[in-house]
Amino acid sequence: MQAIAYSSYGPPEVLRPVTLPRPEPKSGEVLVRIHATGVTSGDYRARSLDMPPGFGPVGRLVFGLFRPRRQVLGTEFSGVVEAVGSDVTRFAPGDRVFAYPGATFGGYADYAVIAETAAIAHAPENLGLDEAAAIPFGGATALNFLRDKAGIKPGDRVLVIGAAGSVGSAAIQLGKAFGASVTGTASPAKLDMVLGLGADRVVDHTREDPATTPDAYDIILDTSGTATYARYAAALKPGGQLLLVSANLWQLLATLFARKTGGRKAYGGYAPERAEDLRFLADLAASGRFRPFIDKRFPLDQAAAAHRYFQSPARKGNVVITLDPA
Repeated sequence: MQAIAYSSYGPPEVLRPVTLPRPEPKSGEVLVRIHATGVTSGDYRARSLDMPPGFGPVGRLVFGLFRPRRQVLGTEFSGVVEAVGSDVTRFAPGDRVFAYPGATFGGYADYAVIAETAAIAHAPENLGLDEAAAIPFGGATALNFLRDKAGIKPGDRVLVIGAAGSVGSAAIQLGKAFGASVTGTASPAKLDMVLGLGADRVVDHTREDPATTPDAYDIILDTSGTATYARYAAALKPGGQLLLVSANLWQLLATLFARKTGGRKAYGGYAPERAEDLRFLADLAASGRFRPFIDKRFPLDQAAAAHRYFQSPARKGNVVITLDPA
């Protein structure tokens, strides 16, 4: 099978086409012929080893001390089930599926195997497989922070900092689906996109600082890696929560030692890969309340170009790599 692999950390050019044996499903595993995969911040960090300040050593422990431990990237993918191993009961050949292997990767190839009990679900029928491939990373991350960490509820006022990215664009839609009033920040060229996702209000971060509005938000979700509790505490209502999706070690430590008043909280954390979250997002997509925003699509042999575009300030939402097995 054809795949894109890398054997050393570095710029997008380290991604090279290779030919690998097709994997075969073992007991409890599903073999998927991949239709599309995403370029996520997980893929970017694993390829470049560009980690938030303070997490460099952690990156090497996770991805490989001197060279990549897993050489085929792809934290999310979609496709059609080609075969199943013994004891598989939830999936059958021909099923349209999408999956979130996370740090086990594998999406940049014609085929991938994944355990039936891992983060894999049936794709919503109203979305193309290229769209389904863009659900897991942004959708599951936003869902975990808003629902599981913050306990979002109808009537909450939510601010999404960096609303035009993969996680931010999902957070706008999920916030609305949970009945919240959602404000998103973005650069001038991306304001219309954020409004189109359903935001009640957009803020041009080059002209307005939402941190200066006191007691304005129940939840502030930062995807940009720029927020600190010291800066945004005043904008939180009593009992409000600051969620740091992308934070460096010093930001996280500051949330632990900051003096918090009025029941306000601030924390980061990790969003796990769970099948139940994918099924929740698929149901939301099937009802028309969630659709991943795709900026550009690249063929597999242009994976390096896809990674270069992912790093571009012009990027909106998701970047998808298509394999087009048909």
